[in-house]
Amino acid sequence: MGGRKRSLRPAGAGSAGAPGRNFRQRYEDLELSRAALLARLDRHMKVVRTHPSAKRALKLLNDTFRSASVAQRVAILQAAEWLINLIEKTPPVL
Repeated sequence: MGGRKRSLRPAGAGSAGAPGRNFRQRYEDLELSRAALLARLDRHMKVVRTHPSAKRALKLLNDTFRSASVAQRVAILQAAEWLINLIEKTPPVL
């Protein structure tokens, strides 16, 4: 019976509330990062539209981001940020 008390107390003693709050905070942080990257990409959209990586960056930030789990979204944002940096560094193709 002592084992039951130990296993039930941690689950009901606040550990259940903390992961939900941490998950929500991580989710919100990722959404803010995504919005910032979309705004950054949008600022350069007239020039970026001709860049071959522009469509891929948008796909990463929209379709791929939405279909991924929260744990995977960090890597997707990093990949999109890398692509946007690449787009910003390359001269526009006329």
